Amino acid sequence: MVGFAEDLDAILGARTAKALREAFGIRTVEDALRHYPRRYFRRGELTDLGDLSVDDDVTVLAEVASVTSRPGRRRTRGKPVMLTEVTLTDGRHKVTATFFNQTWREKDLRVGRRLLFAGRVSRFRTGMQLVHPDYEPVGVEEAVDVADGFAGAIIPVYPATARVSTWRYTAAMEILLPLVVDLPDPLPRHTRDVHGLVGFAEAMTMIHAPKELAEIDVARHRLRFEEAFLLQAELLRRRNERRAGSAIPRTPAADGMVAALDERLPFALTPGQLDVAAEIASDMASTRPMLRLLQGDVGSGKTVVALRAMLAAVDAGAQAAFLAPTEVLAAQHFSTITALLGPMAQRGTIMGDDRGTSVTLLTGSMGTRARRSALLAAASGEAGIIVGTHALMSDDVQFADLGLVVVDEQHRFGVEQRASLVAKATGETQPHTLVMTATPIPRTVAMTVFGDLDVSTLRERPAGRSPVTTHVVPALTKPGYLSRVWQRAREEVDAGHQVYVVCPRISSDGEPATAGYPPTAVEDLAAYVAAGPLQGLRIGGLHGQLDSDEKSRVMAAFAAGPADADSGIDVLIATTVIEVGVDVPNATLMVIIDADGFGVSSLHQLRGRVGRGDTPGLCLLVTAAEPGSDAMARLESLAATDDGFRVSMIDLATRREGDVLGSYQSGNASSLRLVSVLDDADLIELTRAAAAEVLHRDPALASEPGMREALRRLSDRETSDFLEKA
Repeated sequence: MVGFAEDLDAILGARTAKALREAFGIRTVEDALRHYPRRYFRRGELTDLGDLSVDDDVTVLAEVASVTSRPGRRRTRGKPVMLTEVTLTDGRHKVTATFFNQTWREKDLRVGRRLLFAGRVSRFRTGMQLVHPDYEPVGVEEAVDVADGFAGAIIPVYPATARVSTWRYTAAMEILLPLVVDLPDPLPRHTRDVHGLVGFAEAMTMIHAPKELAEIDVARHRLRFEEAFLLQAELLRRRNERRAGSAIPRTPAADGMVAALDERLPFALTPGQLDVAAEIASDMASTRPMLRLLQGDVGSGKTVVALRAMLAAVDAGAQAAFLAPTEVLAAQHFSTITALLGPMAQRGTIMGDDRGTSVTLLTGSMGTRARRSALLAAASGEAGIIVGTHALMSDDVQFADLGLVVVDEQHRFGVEQRASLVAKATGETQPHTLVMTATPIPRTVAMTVFGDLDVSTLRERPAGRSPVTTHVVPALTKPGYLSRVWQRAREEVDAGHQVYVVCPRISSDGEPATAGYPPTAVEDLAAYVAAGPLQGLRIGGLHGQLDSDEKSRVMAAFAAGPADADSGIDVLIATTVIEVGVDVPNATLMVIIDADGFGVSSLHQLRGRVGRGDTPGLCLLVTAAEPGSDAMARLESLAATDDGFRVSMIDLATRREGDVLGSYQSGNASSLRLVSVLDDADLIELTRAAAAEVLHRDPALASEPGMREALRRLSDRETSDFLEKA
């Protein structure tokens, strides 16, 4: 009896199985069944050849309009290469199929025949051509005794490659489809009945070998439901599993550090911050471990909310670990936290507040003495808050009582990394966990990717945040605009402010510069502006390849700015190492070189580094993109809004559906195939409720072996990485 996870070698033969594996990553029966047709033809219909684009790999159904052979200009062994040119038509448009030294094709491709052609589209004179396409007859014009229905049969067209044509895949499916009757249905019978869904075997037959076009819609509805249902069921199962663990309630004292921080803050918390803080406090007061995602736009005040949660843990006698993805960001958070706490961060020192705690920084590049001191502070409990990088997950890092883990920019950490930090809690209990992201996530994506987390969202900007204006600078078509960029940078410095300039690369590696365009690497641009348009200003460079001490020195010099006449930095030229968390209120101008090469969300994060003080910020997007191009349109859309949630939708709308979860999942053959996380919110909500009902009725799925096995396979796939976000 065949199973979903069975290899294809014994069923399809080693040669075909190898071809499918190499072409599509298809290894098992289930992989093959889930490789759905991309479209369908009915025999007698022709493809609209007007929709073809250069470099597309296509399969088209067309009629042979003419066939000619003639000598070409190229010669081999003294003889001209013979060109056989076949004109294909759909009745309105034409495309040429070209073959070299294969004049015998004239007999095979006779005028009037209808065939499926598969190949890559290229430009041919003023039209399109397919060079040496594969083809397969689909008509039987010469036959008289045509079986009833053959002329109107529906032909599935699969995603294909040069090695695996659509008809080769169709042949494989003819072998596999009879076996589906032996496969268990992943959807419970009750769920199918309630939602009017056909069975698995019937759906697979309908989508791979439909007899009528209506069957395709019935099958797709069933399979879309199943895809969303299983994903939500797995997320809920993991959520329930984690919440079955125990945690120690961590509630702050009425007059403890949380209250003391609120008194110290030079600003009032927004209603949104207070609401989110209340959600977190309620979670942390429970005996179940908190698993919460805090998302908010740039400058929405996530750090203050997280700090209040950390102080609540410390108030309750525990410790909090704050995990940052880079040393620059860890150092920045350490600086921000200690500045907000003031004397409360120096307990045990002559300047300390007895109501406070000690805050420690731990990074991988620290010296032996400093590292030993930080390790001791964490292990002894002397440090209530430990801020660090991946170094926090090292085997030699121990905590006296880890009560809360805060993960900043959580998508930069792997599941195992985050789990290893959570596992450092003592005893049988789990710490509460708060993960944060500065990249706003649309509701449908949050439901799909973070379905096992509670989600809190900060939408308001704290009072005092200055607006940031964004302009696109088409450097090549309007060179005067580029000159104005450097002039504006000098004006900002003359006014006592500072400037960021972001480049996509550290070094040019000898690549020639584009005439009239600035260097695009940190090292080259620093030399260019220092000797040219920004001559006389204090220029600094920052990138990921600098050692820790140099990074710290550069950031300290930039933070000091005009206040330090000897070593301050006016203009910081950097890579995206400054994208998140860096906070220099005196910086008012952000210049981004080659802006069209960055993602929209990254650009939004970068411009969030300015406008953090009393002076409005300005962001200039320097680009070589052509006016009217998609890249230019994307930049202009970004310039038109400063709402991070709208920016997120712009970003997602310009990417392929398969890329939507790109920063969250591996994007391999196990990715979502039929469900759109952008468009299928109603389906996702419906299937989540259906999955919750099944799991509530039968948590162990003892009576649902098909669903239980499907979830096991889903859990085993590489996409389990994107499912586990806590």
